[in-house]
Amino acid sequence: MIDAIDYQLIAAVQAGLPIAARPYAAIAGQLAITEQEVIERLARLKTQGLIKRWGVVVKHRQLGYRANAMIVMDVPDDRVARVGALISQQACVNLCYQRPRQGEIWPYNLYCMIHGKTRDVVLEQWAELRHACNLCEYPFEVLFSRRCFKQRGALYAHPNGNGAVPSIAGESRTEEIKNKQSFGMHFA
Repeated sequence: MIDAIDYQLIAAVQAGLPIAARPYAAIAGQLAITEQEVIERLARLKTQGLIKRWGVVVKHRQLGYRANAMIVMDVPDDRVARVGALISQQACVNLCYQRPRQGEIWPYNLYCMIHGKTRDVVLEQWAELRHACNLCEYPFEVLFSRRCFKQRGALYAHPNGNGAVPSIAGESRTEEIKNKQSFGMHFA
């Protein structure tokens, strides 16, 4: 069971933690609860599955990584889980996931992202990855980003006019959830 403070806490953390020596203490101050209570509530929400993932969104361009490539591959369905798990273990891969093919128009079902300081570095990393993971038999394309979109984590709650947070994603954003589910398996 979640209460009004849980909703407020979700809204407070979904855009990122404050840049502070003690970010949970800063959030606690906003919500008039203790730092320890913030930590315990977040742990409980994660255990309950209301917060699916707790991670870092790296703003790679600010770190000097200007070349980004999404590698798309056509991997046989009976191998995609094994290949995806192998790819995701490689240091140069930032994320790897499966999505359904879209017929002959888009035959790719396995995606991975590689960031590098230059396109040449990314292409070198891809060549090494293809060799290390025995990917040479699979058709692929290397799609470099042309622009950088806003980077953020998932949004679970939204404030209404008076600042209260009336809903969590699963309760009122059915279409958004259906879209997320269609993306398929994500390899950790």
